[in-house]
Amino acid sequence: MNEHMEENLEMTDELFEHFRYVVEKGQSPIRVDKYLTSKIQNATRSKVQAAIDAECVLVNDKSTKSSYKIRPNDLIILLLPKPPKSDVLLVQDIPLEIVYEDESLLVVNKKAGMVVHPAFGHESETLVNALAFHLREIPLFASGEMRPGLVHRIDKNTSGLLVIAKTEFSLSFLAKQFFEKTSFRRYIALVWGNVEKNEGTITGNIGRHPKDRRVMFVFPNGEEGKNAITHYKVLERFGYVTLVECRLETGRTHQIRAHLKYLGHPLFNDSEYGGDQILKGTTFTKYRQFVENCFKILSRCALHAKSLGFVHPATRKEMFFDSELPLDMSQCIEKWRNYIRFHQNENFEIENC
Repeated sequence: MNEHMEENLEMTDELFEHFRYVVEKGQSPIRVDKYLTSKIQNATRSKVQAAIDAECVLVNDKSTKSSYKIRPNDLIILLLPKPPKSDVLLVQDIPLEIVYEDESLLVVNKKAGMVVHPAFGHESETLVNALAFHLREIPLFASGEMRPGLVHRIDKNTSGLLVIAKTEFSLSFLAKQFFEKTSFRRYIALVWGNVEKNEGTITGNIGRHPKDRRVMFVFPNGEEGKNAITHYKVLERFGYVTLVECRLETGRTHQIRAHLKYLGHPLFNDSEYGGDQILKGTTFTKYRQFVENCFKILSRCALHAKSLGFVHPATRKEMFFDSELPLDMSQCIEKWRNYIRFHQNENFEIENC
């Protein structure tokens, strides 16, 4: 706790849950900083207060103040900028869909539902655990580091392509391309609503949400957060939802999810950004049932990292990879396509939404 609390607690792109407590029944109403100091080994009151001031302490999913007096059944979570340290990286024989591999790198097509790297609550069954087994003879992966070879990442419920470096040189070479925005990343997303423009660019700094530190927020005036740019193009319209292509110029945490919500078109079935509700359409029972069926088919946010391009660190040649949409996403899109086709055949006019 001491070592992590001395780290910079300012806004970061990524926070990790380190401690979680449910206040016991019968607990007297004491200040939250005093409660955490008594619970966390080697924690001082000043360090706990610093975490609270940085909005890294949540009480019932909301940031709090040091003076807040806890109550029985309160859920208290402490978030910190670095993953919890672990002495051992679990090496697990987990199947991987490897698209390409050579001595310098490999490209994998990650399935939705797989966490990229170990963190609190996800110490195993991650992509890094699988890579640790597949690349166990590689020095970079034998080092015991918790995030070896990772150049970039995608969210747990996002599927798609990732490049992983196999040497320190490749890691630095590829990371430089992502930093300098010369890599190519193309995503396919299904979003709520009828996107007004056929193509456009979303700009607006992205940082932690002022009230919910687990999600990101767009600060359009640039007063907080980090610069973020997302280019989009409409691929197909289904009236109530739209299929779009997104190309990243920057790579902030939850960038596409936050930017599309800011545009007024959150990802279909994105529970963290409000897309798991019926946001557009009619009040008809049959329509509600149709959308709920779509949610069952695609039980995660509708986002896939479809294409990836970069310059190879050894050959200096341009590499480009493309992937098919996963079955859950393609089936959901086809259901919308058929739904709209059916109603158009009935001369049913879909409202512009």
